[in-house]
Amino acid sequence: MNLFRVGARLVRALSPRRLARALPLRRFTAAVLLASPLAAAAAEPIRIGEIEPLTGKEAAFGQSAHRGVRMAIDEINARGGVLGRPLAVVVEDNQSKPGDSATVAKKLIAREKVVALICGGTSSNCLEIAPIAQGAKIPFISTTATAPEVTEKRDYIFRTCFIDPFQGEVLAKFAHATLKTKRVAVLTSASASYSVGLSKVFREKFAALGGQIAIEQKYAEGDKDFRAQLTAIKAAKPDAIAATGFYTEAALICKQARDLGITVPIFGGDGWEAPELIEIGGKAVEGTYYASHYSSESTEPVVADFVKRYRARHNGETPDSMAPLAYDAVMILADALARAGSTDSAKLRAALAAAKDFPGVTGRTTIDAQRNATKSAVMLTVKNGKVAYVETIAP
Repeated sequence: MNLFRVGARLVRALSPRRLARALPLRRFTAAVLLASPLAAAAAEPIRIGEIEPLTGKEAAFGQSAHRGVRMAIDEINARGGVLGRPLAVVVEDNQSKPGDSATVAKKLIAREKVVALICGGTSSNCLEIAPIAQGAKIPFISTTATAPEVTEKRDYIFRTCFIDPFQGEVLAKFAHATLKTKRVAVLTSASASYSVGLSKVFREKFAALGGQIAIEQKYAEGDKDFRAQLTAIKAAKPDAIAATGFYTEAALICKQARDLGITVPIFGGDGWEAPELIEIGGKAVEGTYYASHYSSESTEPVVADFVKRYRARHNGETPDSMAPLAYDAVMILADALARAGSTDSAKLRAALAAAKDFPGVTGRTTIDAQRNATKSAVMLTVKNGKVAYVETIAP
């Protein structure tokens, strides 16, 4: 490899414009992260594309996932990279806007020549990326999209999280067996694929357990006033409320429910998981519950070690599940590259499909025939302003 050409590429990659974007601020759009210039000069980096909602209403998801990706990249490169080459990640911000994920996915594939894509956004984000990656035959790993259709009929699309049919069953079992509820109200974000799918499965599984849906109300992403829906729910006198949307709306729903005198338990899915849930909801989210992919309170050595390293990197901050899911995705991808012995897309796809019992922070991951991850879920609660573990529910 001509060292002059390598040096020129590094200069372009680390131009002032890209460096400014790469700063750890609330808003940035692209970065190339390498272990060191010396490692880059030794071998051509393996380029991975990362698409996240780094800004906008879903920024908590994207920023947490990005920290997990950076942590994994740094650790892999410190050990010598993969196939004798460092990993480099090119990051794009979809700004939590519809359409942006598809746009940057095309850019990463066509211009940046990435060998794989990773996304820690919502199911809607990933549903934009999936057909593009499939058409280009570029392996794509979703770290947090739980909608089943993300991977359906697309053999180059994978995920490291559980899917909504399992999560909906987890919530139904929790409502029935742990909360001992018989009648539950469902509050669905009609504009979010994630929420619509989760509510559907919850309704079906809860009914199969002998439960009754007292009432279902709907809203749109970005709504801030839920008093009309909550007033109707209050009149239906449910034993609990399942709010299946994301953290911002969930926090506001809890506040307005409590203001209206609704005291029954409120619970949701992994879309609730972000520090903003407590920051926005305050005392109103005390005693609420949500499903997640791991618990930072776990005494498993792999979890405790990850949390310790993460806190050391981020001023004592405790990672939510978005960070370890993204970290595990990069580690699984690196393992697949090593087993494939190549960056060839077909060989890499086959290696990802063969991933079995991979020991990650979020549990041992096996990729099934539908390219979904088989693993347990945990239920968490908000207690004294902090997130606490409740129970683990296996597949």
